[in-house]
Amino acid sequence: MARLQYSINVTLDGCCDHQAIVPYPEMHEFWSDVITSADALLYGRVTYQMMEPAWRPIAETGVVPDGTPDWVIPFAQSIHKARKFVASTTLTEVDWNARLLQGDLKSAVEQLKREEDGIISLGGLNLARSIAALGLIDDFVFLVHPRIAGHGPTLFSGLPSPLDLTLKSQRIFASGAIALTYEAK
Repeated sequence: MARLQYSINVTLDGCCDHQAIVPYPEMHEFWSDVITSADALLYGRVTYQMMEPAWRPIAETGVVPDGTPDWVIPFAQSIHKARKFVASTTLTEVDWNARLLQGDLKSAVEQLKREEDGIISLGGLNLARSIAALGLIDDFVFLVHPRIAGHGPTLFSGLPSPLDLTLKSQRIFASGAIALTYEAK
């Protein structure tokens, strides 16, 4: 049975807008390691449709857009190679090494966890909130950046009840960011 591990960048004030985070090499290396250590990725439609056009072309061509540093290439390659599952009620098909999860979210995620081994890395915001509310996330990895964004969206906004977690590990980056890994109690 697989463990579902939720991973996300977050500012000190809880903002999870990817545009609020200033990218740097160590961050991309960390996320590349998270992806390559996972057996599969799980995204919702929004995250899938954001990641695919951003990273697939870089991985397939090795060419980065103007103004994008070359140090993003290993991350692009790792996400490109990863097996992906996409939970969506509106998409009818996916590609990019992905399979669509259909039906009731709780049943679909429970079945996915039963059928897979190792770690399924969950990304995004809305899908993660829904799955957290169902109590199906086993581990949480927060890369907390030393920044106050002053705007949302915020992490787990609207969650119906608190989640209690146990700290498993922490890693401090040269940038001042801290990776915190928790296990759900």
